[in-house]
Amino acid sequence: MRILFIGDIVGKVGRDAIKTYLPKLKQTHRPTVTIVNAENAAHGKGLTEKIYKELLREGVDFMTMGNHTYGQRQIYDFIDDAKRMVRPANFPDAAPGVGMRFIQINELKLAIINLQGRAFMQDIDDPFTKADELIAQAKQETDYIFVDFHAETTSEKNAMGWYLDNRASAVVGTHTHIQTSDERILPGGTGYITDVGMTGYYDGILGINRAEVINRFLTSLPQRHVVPDEGRSVLSGVIIDLNKEGKTTHIERVLINDDHPF
Repeated sequence: MRILFIGDIVGKVGRDAIKTYLPKLKQTHRPTVTIVNAENAAHGKGLTEKIYKELLREGVDFMTMGNHTYGQRQIYDFIDDAKRMVRPANFPDAAPGVGMRFIQINELKLAIINLQGRAFMQDIDDPFTKADELIAQAKQETDYIFVDFHAETTSEKNAMGWYLDNRASAVVGTHTHIQTSDERILPGGTGYITDVGMTGYYDGILGINRAEVINRFLTSLPQRHVVPDEGRSVLSGVIIDLNKEGKTTHIERVLINDDHPF
């Protein structure tokens, strides 16, 4: 199984990058399944049903989310029926949506789990305990288990990677929007990268218009984050190959921008 995972899609520039580059990536790498993190896909915060369906039409097979899952109020109306999406599983049980789903690809079944960190983020349920619970459930059906850990700190992401080594097929980090160069295969066969990076506005700061962000640092005053609708883009992702035992045999970063053209 070959997984193409694309990091945090931010706004229209990020969605346009998917439209431009995903067909080429599929033609080149021929992934078995394509997963994206879509928690910032609608104007930089949350996801709408229209954009959810748009991404599926563009060739995305599945979406993970994060701390901005409920950034668009209309998600409450469709998240429970969105069978190609998961939100962080360690949100309280009362939160709409689910944290793990299975996707069937021919004779193969992949479990996709979304978790959220707690360091410097909202205080929700323990992601490590929730990972234990969900992986035990997933193992009853498949050895192919993919985890998107949406977290702030490298230490918490590292901890999750090691904690799930030999149990998850891959643990990839999202949320910080900057691609790290530490992709590796852990001793137990789990593919790992601290952060896949973002897909969005290349000339901003984390996909946001840079002027407002810089001004916030200069003044310490609240600023409205503006996500541009046009401009140069970056696409960040990772390719992960799994063997028949669900172990990673190869992991490599994907980075497309003006400095790293496709």
